[in-house]
Amino acid sequence: MSNADRHRLITKTVRDSGGATVQELAGLTGASEMTIRRDLDILAAQGVLERVRGGARTLLLRGEEPPFALRAHESIDAKLRIAGGISALIADGESVLLDSGTTCLEVARLLRERPVTVMPLSLQAIHLLGETPGPATLVVPGGQPRAAEGALTGPLTLASLAALRFDTAVIGCCGLSAADGLTAYDLDDAAVKKAAIASARRVIVAADGSKFGHTAYAYVGPCTLAHTLVTDSTAPAAEVTALESLGTVVQSV
Repeated sequence: MSNADRHRLITKTVRDSGGATVQELAGLTGASEMTIRRDLDILAAQGVLERVRGGARTLLLRGEEPPFALRAHESIDAKLRIAGGISALIADGESVLLDSGTTCLEVARLLRERPVTVMPLSLQAIHLLGETPGPATLVVPGGQPRAAEGALTGPLTLASLAALRFDTAVIGCCGLSAADGLTAYDLDDAAVKKAAIASARRVIVAADGSKFGHTAYAYVGPCTLAHTLVTDSTAPAAEVTALESLGTVVQSV
């Protein structure tokens, strides 16, 4: 079992049960207790759980968003394929608004090698696009980054979006379904997503199969706001069919 897989299993176990001992987690993962203690220290530093004597307890409520550092190691292959599919839909010369999130960060990694104009809505993507000069033109919005997440929110971000118009907005989401639409965990993040969608001529939503059928706390809008949804093969067929019946083009990669 890889470190990332073990961390995911530990996180899920602690979150589902509220807590677990080092001995329990060692038995579950097949790793040594020394390795589990080291894993718990790493996850505690990421804000996923709290170390307690002999084990750990969760810091995440069921409706809360897992930290960026943890999500960055989840569904990596699917995110890379989705990013490639989205990049292929964007033409050279386009102006692109790029949402925050781990999948959109992979899109940024591909777009930095393209002659496009990109305004990212996260510190991670801004750093990625700005650290090495390339053919992509970087536009930096105002805003206040969410702690440990890097997503830009607040009145300065909304003002930046209101002042500009983009060819394409690439939007991430925390949950989506034909019934409940696009949703996010954070109210300020949802407000930014709404403004981002309103600022673009075309909207591409990036979502791996785990987001389908899930509804988060803050409503962004109906799925019909998306012209194209790029996902992976794990997306539930029933949800895909329902979204297509609403007029959204679903592209599986």
